[in-house]
Amino acid sequence: MTLIDFFKKDRFAVMAGAELLEVKEGYARARMKITPDHLNGGGVCQGGALFTLADLAFAAAVNSHLQLTFSTTSNITYLRSIAEGTVYAEAVELVNHKRMPYAEVKVTDEHGELIAIFTSSGYRKSNAPIILED
Repeated sequence: MTLIDFFKKDRFAVMAGAELLEVKEGYARARMKITPDHLNGGGVCQGGALFTLADLAFAAAVNSHLQLTFSTTSNITYLRSIAEGTVYAEAVELVNHKRMPYAEVKVTDEHGELIAIFTSSGYRKSNAPIILED
């Protein structure tokens, strides 16, 4: 099993259509195809859908060290709206602290245009390794 397989157990992210494309130490990339189910009353992608995509990328990046890590605070700034196409989230762990990592996630459209910036800190649980069984 890989970390990508591990995060397929994130049923909410899967239900939202978010999928991990790549995970390596301190880094993750995910995508989500916008469907009519993602649109809000104004006809653009709902902020919670974009947050879910960014949060999945964050989780994969900070858990790439195979120590169970949960978000403690998150912030997202929406810069542009989007109503169709595919959005991507690229997470980079900026601080790999043994207890409190910090990462930035850039959400872009399929042309590389910046849609949102998400930042989050996490808490690494002691004695809680992620076991990737085959």
